[in-house]
Amino acid sequence: MLVKEINKLLERTAKEIREKLPSIYSRELVYLIFFEFFTKITYIKEGLGISRKTAAKYLSNLEEEGFLISEKVGRERIYINENLFRIVKKAGEKK
Repeated sequence: MLVKEINKLLERTAKEIREKLPSIYSRELVYLIFFEFFTKITYIKEGLGISRKTAAKYLSNLEEEGFLISEKVGRERIYINENLFRIVKKAGEKK
């Protein structure tokens, strides 16, 4: 059940990113924002083989469209996939 729900969210998110942000869309980007509950510029930079500036732009665009929420932690900014976190948290509460 949990895996199906996550896969459904991943597919829906991929479709929405492709529609709203076609210039940055890639399947790899979607997988990277679903790999953990949060991501950082470094993860996107290394995962996609792009510059730090481009990775920051991608994450900023994703945040502007509501796919991620950013939070400053120390000197770094992390980007949280709140929808993914919510699904997993809800599943943990059911136990």
